[in-house]
Amino acid sequence: MLAAASTAHVIDELIGQFEAGLDESVVASYAGTSALARQIESGAPTDIFLAANAAWMDHVEAQGLIETGSRQVLAGNRLVFVTGVGDMAPFEPSAALDLSALLKGGRLAIGNPDHVPAGIYARQALEALGLWPDVRSQLAPAADVRAALALVARGEAPLGIVYATDAARIEGVHVVGRIPASLHEPIVYPVALVAGRVSPLATRFFEFLAGPEGRATFARAGFIVD
Repeated sequence: MLAAASTAHVIDELIGQFEAGLDESVVASYAGTSALARQIESGAPTDIFLAANAAWMDHVEAQGLIETGSRQVLAGNRLVFVTGVGDMAPFEPSAALDLSALLKGGRLAIGNPDHVPAGIYARQALEALGLWPDVRSQLAPAADVRAALALVARGEAPLGIVYATDAARIEGVHVVGRIPASLHEPIVYPVALVAGRVSPLATRFFEFLAGPEGRATFARAGFIVD
């Protein structure tokens, strides 16, 4: 399967649960959703696609590359500001926020806002607050959300916008601001079977992933599950 980078730790755990007692194995590859969608377009041999936003799933589905009727939303997430700077005080994201002062000449790490879901959501939030025009020249765009988080963790960026679930997993990085969900499109993780790639193993794992065990594992990891 191909899955959004922000789900790697959950999918790895679920694969371990699913494979217990089986002779068969499930292989997952992780990257930014846009890169995964392009792989599917190019005919990559995969059977399940787990995206980090609806738009890229729409894109793949519009080309007839998704098994009809299989698509469903697996989970949701939240956006947060994170830093590795110990003395940065928590703040409330608002139109009055002085990001340049917080950055102190550094850059704001986000997923590439042109195609990475987390970066797209971040741009929407910054635009809603009226902060985008001033900060767009101070970005450190990354290939996926975990790469953006790594920039903050390594001290290469004083501030970043990432998913809450990723921020909770990295030592030395802490949340300093929580972005209201009303400032961006809903963060959803749609999952679907890839057309023409359906096998008994893929079907069983897909049902496991979208079933009670899968959703419970996502919930324990901090994702939003209905």
